[in-house]
Amino acid sequence: MAFFTQEDINSFDHIHRINLMNSLSGYKSANLIGSISSSAIENVAVFSSIIHLGSNPPLLGFILRPTTVPRNTYENLKEIGYYTLNHITKPIIEDAHHTSAKYDKSISEFDVTNLTPEYLNGFVAPFVKESPVKIAMKFVEEYYIRANDTIMVVGEIQFFDVKDDMLEEDGFLNLSKGEVATINGLDGYAVPKLLTREGYQRPKEIQKTI
Repeated sequence: MAFFTQEDINSFDHIHRINLMNSLSGYKSANLIGSISSSAIENVAVFSSIIHLGSNPPLLGFILRPTTVPRNTYENLKEIGYYTLNHITKPIIEDAHHTSAKYDKSISEFDVTNLTPEYLNGFVAPFVKESPVKIAMKFVEEYYIRANDTIMVVGEIQFFDVKDDMLEEDGFLNLSKGEVATINGLDGYAVPKLLTREGYQRPKEIQKTI
């Protein structure tokens, strides 16, 4: 086992530190957020911080790094109020990761990758056609995190579209069937396979001695 203190972490060079710290928490979600500006310029960007916040109402959150530099996704969702979440899958990993490149707001990442914008159910923001799980989101609120100058964005699910064969009878969405990827660190991608479902757990009955 390798042991590190906070002093060790602070002593690492920048790239070593961010690689290690971004890997330490484990596998993360791999999603593309689709948005559109008020001037109708589409944007799509990779995010690894999508988190489930609640089922009723159905809320999802994600973390935005400091807005000291332009953040097109953030600007678009604040202007329009709507955005999409799209799962990254094995066939589109390379194109999805390329959306992390810093393009000017006037350039759509759809135009420099093989990803295809798709519009569903009259929703204003673009989905990623190649994704098997597409979620329409409405911006609800945001929380500023003073500790590291980041923002948690909270959104509410408006509707979603998933491949039929991924959906089990009890509502479980089997991501393995869609080859949905996860992110390890900043640039590592994996496609996990479902091993088992353990089911809802109840406390064991404890036998007391007399």
